[in-house]
Amino acid sequence: MAQKPSIPKGTRDFGPAEMACRNYIFDTIRSVFKTYGYAPIETPSMENLSTLLGKYGEEGDKLLFRILNSGDAFSGIDFDSYRLEGEGDNYNSKALSLKVCEKGLRYDLTVPFARYVVQHQGEISFPFKRYQIQPVWRADRPQKGRYREFYQCDVDVIGSRSLLNELELVQIVDRVFSLFGVAVCIKINNRKVLTGLAEIAGFPDKVVDITVAIDKIDKIGLEAVEAEMKEKGLTDNAVKVIEPVLLLSGSTSDKLSEMRRLMNGGSLSGGVSEAGLKGLDELDELFSLIDAAGISSAVELDLSLARGLNYYTGAIFEVKARDFQIGSICGGGRYDNLTGIFGLPGMSGVGISFGADRIYDVLKGLGLFPQEVTSCTRLLFANMGQKELRYAIPVVKRLRDAGIACEIFHEPGKLKKQFEYAEKKSIPFLAIVGEDEMEKEEVSIKNLSSGEQRSFHIADLDGMGGFIG
Repeated sequence: MAQKPSIPKGTRDFGPAEMACRNYIFDTIRSVFKTYGYAPIETPSMENLSTLLGKYGEEGDKLLFRILNSGDAFSGIDFDSYRLEGEGDNYNSKALSLKVCEKGLRYDLTVPFARYVVQHQGEISFPFKRYQIQPVWRADRPQKGRYREFYQCDVDVIGSRSLLNELELVQIVDRVFSLFGVAVCIKINNRKVLTGLAEIAGFPDKVVDITVAIDKIDKIGLEAVEAEMKEKGLTDNAVKVIEPVLLLSGSTSDKLSEMRRLMNGGSLSGGVSEAGLKGLDELDELFSLIDAAGISSAVELDLSLARGLNYYTGAIFEVKARDFQIGSICGGGRYDNLTGIFGLPGMSGVGISFGADRIYDVLKGLGLFPQEVTSCTRLLFANMGQKELRYAIPVVKRLRDAGIACEIFHEPGKLKKQFEYAEKKSIPFLAIVGEDEMEKEEVSIKNLSSGEQRSFHIADLDGMGGFIG
């Protein structure tokens, strides 16, 4: 019995039409990255597991795809030495996996970028501005808008603490989604403010637990977030300090003023947080720069925004589509010491990542892909017979040499069938060559959308090119 073909859950095949749309996304994003002076790099799909572990928090580590050292990786393993004492057939799976898996598929592009910077620091001029468009993998539960294999389009600058870099990222986001025609809301917070929140709540050692819980507020709601914080050891009083911050509304100025009051000892538990005040100063300056830049997208200060990754230390960003229900389509932030893990301390960076697969879903769902994007071919030459074919071949060659994508129908046949082929492939123009055209040394070209038809001399390549765009 033949095996039924399938692919792993959380992955997708993309045919020619889908690939044309994806390339439209990549090309648009890449073009904006370039205008801001970012240069491309690529890193391997797999990294040493030691490079990846511990960079994304405990929950992130669980989502790493580990790669067996070989097909026979378990050969010679003393399993008894990994057995948990007093727990029957249970084993120390974490230690065992590290023994048989020394590599893993990359979880994101930022940690490999930090590794790249340290490894190639002698070849780099700082600040280093790079972009990277490659797939990443996460062992997540597949659902709408969440995949196990997906592309990220990252843009980062490292070696500078200037908030001008954060402004440029907001401008890049604004420009990209303006080109796509997607209305977005750019949400901004600062991890120092979250650190300050943990301090004024009286639990400075619980900042990671608080951040992880807050990061889930859109998915599980405020009550569940508060319950999780209590499970992690926070008192009712601490939760009461945090709750109004998550519900804070009003203008950016109003929010910043209220947060300054809290960070200066105005909370239920009192105390001043220097870290929190520093984060508020950075937010104040960043929003001032954004106002001066004239960003067209909605930008808001969201004090519940946490971004779960542990390496963020300053400004954090998240972007959501306003007219399409899906998770975050873009996110990132400032990290002060990610390279320090690899032996190069004090190298601050900031970046943002565009989720190409979710952007694809948004553009498709809103019908925003330009019609011409889905067609690789602009002009189809009808095949009317052998004489007509020999007449068309050199014309097609010259058009291709001029950069016009065209093809000849694969066999002579009825025009109806050839029209249908063009329609299925979204080819916008059809060239017809018959006895009259050959006698006049012309080509008749029909716009299949408008019905307009014009004749061109075979030497008039500019005229043909202008007509079919």
